[in-house]
Amino acid sequence: MFIKKYQRIGWLLAAILLLSAQAAWARSDMAPQTMHVMEGFLPLGWAIFWWVVAIPFWIIGFIQVRKVITEMPQQRIMLGLAGGFIFVLSALKIPSVTGSSSHPTGTGLGTMLFGPFVTAILGTIALIFQALLVAHGGISTLGANAISMAIGGPLVAYYLVWLPLKGKAPTWLTVFATAAVADLFTYMITTTQLALAFPDPVSGFAGSWLTFAGIFALTQIPLAIAEGILIVLTFNALQSTADNELRELGLEGV
Repeated sequence: MFIKKYQRIGWLLAAILLLSAQAAWARSDMAPQTMHVMEGFLPLGWAIFWWVVAIPFWIIGFIQVRKVITEMPQQRIMLGLAGGFIFVLSALKIPSVTGSSSHPTGTGLGTMLFGPFVTAILGTIALIFQALLVAHGGISTLGANAISMAIGGPLVAYYLVWLPLKGKAPTWLTVFATAAVADLFTYMITTTQLALAFPDPVSGFAGSWLTFAGIFALTQIPLAIAEGILIVLTFNALQSTADNELRELGLEGV
């Protein structure tokens, strides 16, 4: 019974992990010019600053992950699914016209299932593996990348979109908006981080922010829309294959 109940979820998780491995290794020989801030790119002071900012969120996240595993052990496969989803989508680097690259984040799904603090841990784990295995991001810049992708984007999407719309707007719209906002705010935060570290000599922070934002918007807005559609389809699939798990998470009939 257990195998039949979770078979389709297991196959979905396996497919995500296989795709993530293929995507990561296929791009491992590319120059690490990515929308994750690359290793050594930030000045040391800013790198340390973002690490310090991220630590409290990691502590809260670890506590909540432990609570989920202890109180709802059957949700472990859903945790794995959400983590694998983040890893595969954020590993799919798409070349940008600027010579860098963009990618989805995948954090919207975990944010809706478990909240932003658990997603902070799942996203950070994905960032660590990418930094160590495929030179995507870095360890010195892990704090900055975690603040933008694993922490900031999910927090904004959860409190400004998911909670206000859940149960009040159509499910597809709530899911789409949450996923898209998590993606877009990730790159707004990345833009802010880069503008703070590298202000324009003439126009300062504001000029640098507008420059980075204009560059990122060319690829990130279409990616956010596509990611929103993908997560709507994924959430619909979970409603038909993991209704008991969603009910336990309080997401039945969202």
